[in-house]
Amino acid sequence: MGTAVGGGRAVPRYVQIAEEIIQQIRAGVLKPGDLVPSESELVERYGVSGGTIRKAMVEVRASGLVDTRHGKGSIVKDRPPVRLRSSDRFRASHRRGGKAAYLAESAQSGATAKVSVLYIGPMEAPEDIADRLDVPAGTQVLARRRLYFRNGVPVETASSYLPWDVVKDIPELFAENPGPGGIYARLEDDGHIFAEFVETLTARPAAKAEASELVLSPGAPVVHLLRNAVTEAGRVVEVCDTLMAADQFVFEYRIPAAD
Repeated sequence: MGTAVGGGRAVPRYVQIAEEIIQQIRAGVLKPGDLVPSESELVERYGVSGGTIRKAMVEVRASGLVDTRHGKGSIVKDRPPVRLRSSDRFRASHRRGGKAAYLAESAQSGATAKVSVLYIGPMEAPEDIADRLDVPAGTQVLARRRLYFRNGVPVETASSYLPWDVVKDIPELFAENPGPGGIYARLEDDGHIFAEFVETLTARPAAKAEASELVLSPGAPVVHLLRNAVTEAGRVVEVCDTLMAADQFVFEYRIPAAD
């Protein structure tokens, strides 16, 4: 049978199965790090077709309670997502305390964070980045590309683009570790005092290369974030192009109601 009737409403069988698996995770029957039973095991257990189980697992994955890794199956998560408090995550007090945003956020959630630097050096600014930096496309900029890990799992890539005339005399920005507080602290040390950070977020499926880099299933949801770092002089001194595994992050915004 494809559906069950309860309260006058037909509930698809795959939804019932998904809800049962989710309840097992929340109740601790399936513990963090456990593999969710395979498709063949679930077919035998519930007496339904493989198609019904696949639809059920789509619902389970959408719950954010499991990681699905190619060739391994679905694994119950052992960590809560990082919570990004975008209204205060770039406070000057954090930088003065020597805390870069991602590392501070991970520590607050009890996770072990690691940053792997993939590239630092000159490159020609892509058109969309050049527009944000207000320079002609192809202008030389400094690019810093990183891969962020949480509890050993890659969860985010970030590429920073900075105007060459701003960074050429700040040697720390060419180093893998720019020092306490990260690149924003070094920019402020050089007199570029920040007024605001403007972020644009878009949700979409991961492209094949992106899914491979973040060890996601093909087409898994990601959040694409572009951020302009704007100084008190009104200049954008950094554009950060970030791609995040959507199931690893929660975005929280504080929006003032008063004028």
